[in-house]
Amino acid sequence: MRTRRNLAATVGGWSARHRWWALLIWVGFVAAATFAGSAVETGEMRSYEGSNGDSRVAEQILDEANYKNVAGEVVLVQSDTFVVDDAEFRAAVAAITSAVNGTGQVEHVRTPYDAEPSPVSQDKRTTLVQFDMKGDGESADERVQPVLDAVAKVAAAHPDLRIEQAGAASADKMIGEAIEQDFVRAEQLSLPITLGILLAAFGALLAALIPVALAMTAIFSATGLLALTSQLLHVDSATTNVMLLVGLAVGVDYSLFYIMREREERAKGRDKRRAIEIAAATSGRAVLVSGITVIVAMAGMFLTGNGVFMGFAEGTILVVLTAVVGSLTVLPALLSLIGDKIDARVVHGTVRVATRGRVTWRRILGVRGGESRFWHAVLSPVLRHPVLAIVVSGGLLVALAVPALGLKPGPTTIDDLQGDYAIAETYKSIEKAFPGGNEPAVVVVKAADVTTPAVTSAIENFKREAFATGEANEPFSVTINPDKTVARIDIAIKGSGTDEVSEHAIHTLREKVIPATLPGAHVTGNTAGSMDFNDQMVRTLPLVFGFVLLLAFLLLLMSFRSLVVAIKAIVLNLLSVAAAYGVLVLVFQDGYGESLLGFQSTGTITDWLPLFLFVILFGLSMDYHVFILSRIREAYDKGMRTEDAIRHGITSTAGVVTSAAIIMVAVFAVFATLSLLSFMQMGIGLAVAILIDATIVRAILLPATMKLLGDWNWYLPRWLGWLPALSHGDDEEVASPPREPALV
Repeated sequence: MRTRRNLAATVGGWSARHRWWALLIWVGFVAAATFAGSAVETGEMRSYEGSNGDSRVAEQILDEANYKNVAGEVVLVQSDTFVVDDAEFRAAVAAITSAVNGTGQVEHVRTPYDAEPSPVSQDKRTTLVQFDMKGDGESADERVQPVLDAVAKVAAAHPDLRIEQAGAASADKMIGEAIEQDFVRAEQLSLPITLGILLAAFGALLAALIPVALAMTAIFSATGLLALTSQLLHVDSATTNVMLLVGLAVGVDYSLFYIMREREERAKGRDKRRAIEIAAATSGRAVLVSGITVIVAMAGMFLTGNGVFMGFAEGTILVVLTAVVGSLTVLPALLSLIGDKIDARVVHGTVRVATRGRVTWRRILGVRGGESRFWHAVLSPVLRHPVLAIVVSGGLLVALAVPALGLKPGPTTIDDLQGDYAIAETYKSIEKAFPGGNEPAVVVVKAADVTTPAVTSAIENFKREAFATGEANEPFSVTINPDKTVARIDIAIKGSGTDEVSEHAIHTLREKVIPATLPGAHVTGNTAGSMDFNDQMVRTLPLVFGFVLLLAFLLLLMSFRSLVVAIKAIVLNLLSVAAAYGVLVLVFQDGYGESLLGFQSTGTITDWLPLFLFVILFGLSMDYHVFILSRIREAYDKGMRTEDAIRHGITSTAGVVTSAAIIMVAVFAVFATLSLLSFMQMGIGLAVAILIDATIVRAILLPATMKLLGDWNWYLPRWLGWLPALSHGDDEEVASPPREPALV
């Protein structure tokens, strides 16, 4: 059977021969993409583009209603001894009113003593002083500090009362700044951690710098391209953070795959050009297949119809694509230019080329090329007792996956904010005094004129009927847009906002109260939005999973010409993802990791996380799988027995896979230190899944199952014999065709 020289080998060979052209083209591409991106503002999605169902309709009506962007603020006034009618309470409220008005930054102040009073709790020991910040709400956080200072002075003058401020502007200022600092810190830590691990792994400065440099240039150029593509498909503001996470992971991985193979071939005595050609034909091909698999997985998010997921898909596809292109083009050019200097290490101000004969921990792990002694010792008992290895390791993963059956998704609320933030406690106190006040249902009414007696009467009727159900209460407010065509009704609902009580209240409003009082109205808000999001996920998850699994299966089938390899790779990846879900449930939903990680469980997993983790993890875990399988197939094609090929493939790739996995786990773990619980969950979920995949799956389950199957690993039905036979090795394998698969 005639084999085809793969694309990666062709591109890599050209780049190595025309290294200056390859470098110039890459630098020009990165510069052009970055410049173009800086000239165009990234198109951020509108609020309704991240919603689904009835919530999306309501959000779109509000978005198009030309409401003035107002930042509402409240001051909580609470006492254990006084009630609202007491003189002490009245004096404090009057002082607050005078103080905030004195700043010149507020308007529309409402107190419990006005004709249209602000809300008072049932025990009359808690009330709110409400007001709006002047000017545009988007920039209100820049003007709220004088108001915060004024309220703090009143609080100091009334120590017998609890007086605290919260609201859109103060939250943006306090929480927004904290979260921004978190992300800056995470990004600042990620690069030094990655570089430090690479330095420890390679012991050579250039070898450590090149993967980081390639990953960062891929991220820069992809971010620039995102600014252009987002004009057509808007993205969420968190997309660039996701791009950094994924781009750093895959960019470093792909470089490691390539560099390690080139160093290994040089250690065997190959000349520089030949070593690069072999690296391009082998590791380059693995990079290409891995990258396409990741892109396919990410593309599945487009099927959700949700703007946040579609934006994530858009950004991650761009960064993975640029990382693949960079690895296949500029990396062989750099290796051709640098040569053996890539092994140079700095010692007391001088540059020396690392010797290859020293026995160090890098050599033991196989980082410096050759087979890993450590993983050889681990692999030997696995191959001697494959059934026992499968039962023990597979049983462990299944046990970890079982808790995932009880996974309960929930929306992001104020409880998502972890740490010592006073404003979070203020919100919780408001929620306790006025259940549902922080997360109200938002009812949107659209008419030719919502101020007519008929519509206002219907709104009053809606209020009475909603309160009569016992599932809604104060605060209740109505806001009219300038054109008087849309009325926004904010109404508090019972429950925490994430529990069955709140969900039942939304169902009651939608199915009973609104049809009887405001037919045609729509309901949004945090609870309603989460319900609609979950309903959309239930409808689209089969499509996403089916799309990703089917295309990944076809890609693996064509790459390895083996039905068994393709099916087993998908099963093992699904098992590692399921185990990661189970760990998330145990740690964050059941709260077993509270003391260790320093958080307070909300009893739910952030609703967008399960699908996001599946797509990201399925793509990233395929990196290692494809890389290892390519090396095993290469050895098998050279004539090795299946068991020997398994041993050689896993031990010879152990160094690069171990290094790459350590980097991924470390970078992802950094995100577990952020203040938002949802990002803590994301960081732990990614880190655990990669750790499981790089150890239990890669070192135990994969070789054990391959040992049991023997030559059946390469089984291909006769009717699929037309699939092209792609080379997994260098030109020598092209001259000597690989073994035929088992055709039946």
